Amino acid sequence: MKTRERKQTDLNAITERLNNSKSAMIVGFSKLTVNKDQEFRNQLRDAGAEYQVVKNTLARIAVKGTPYEGASEYLKGVTGIAWTENDAVVLSKTVSKFVKDNADIYTFKAGIVEGRVVDLKQVEAIASLPSKEELISKLMFVINAQAQRIVTVINAVPRNLAVVIKQIGEGKTDAPAEQNAEAKEEQVEAVSQETAPAVETEAAPSAEQETATEAVAEQSE
Repeated sequence: MKTRERKQTDLNAITERLNNSKSAMIVGFSKLTVNKDQEFRNQLRDAGAEYQVVKNTLARIAVKGTPYEGASEYLKGVTGIAWTENDAVVLSKTVSKFVKDNADIYTFKAGIVEGRVVDLKQVEAIASLPSKEELISKLMFVINAQAQRIVTVINAVPRNLAVVIKQIGEGKTDAPAEQNAEAKEEQVEAVSQETAPAVETEAAPSAEQETATEAVAEQSE
C-alpha cells in the first residue's frame, strides 16, 4: 500500500505533466492483454505522447484548477490518460485510430484540446487535419516551387541572349541596313547596264542608212 508521501509524489507528477501538456485523451479499457497494452504505449510514444493508467480519485485532484478540470466527470471506471506537449493532431490521429481498431478492448471517454473538452467525433475531425509537420512540408514545397520558377526565369534571360548571338554568328538574322542599301545599288546598276546598249544603238547610223546617203550624194553630182 502506498504511503501518503508516495501518493502526494504521484499527484504532483501527474499535475505537472498535465499542466505542461497541450492536449490529452482519456480512454477506458477491459479484457486488456499485456501485448495490446504495450502496443498502445509504443504507438503513443512514437507520436510523442506519454501514457499512464491512473486512479480516478487521484486524477480528479490532479486536474482541479487546470484546463483539464472540465473532464473530471469522465474519470470513472478503469482509466488511462495519454497526453502530449507536441502537436494535438498527431495524438488525436493515434488514439482515434487505435481505439477504432481495438473497439473490443478500448473505449474513448473524452479529449481535452487547448483547454476544451471534446468528444470522439470532434477528435476524429481533428485527426483528419494535416499535422504540423505535414503543413510545414507543404509550405516548403510551395516556397521551393516558387523559387524554382524565379530561377528558371532568371536563367532564361542569358540563355535567350546566347541563342540570339548564335543566330547572328550563323547569319540567320535579318540583313543589316547597309547590306540592304548595297543590294539596292547593285539592282540600279544592273538596270543601267541593260538600258545602255539600247541608247548607243539609237545614236549610231545603220549600214542601210549609210548606203542611202551615199546614193543621194552620187545623184547630186
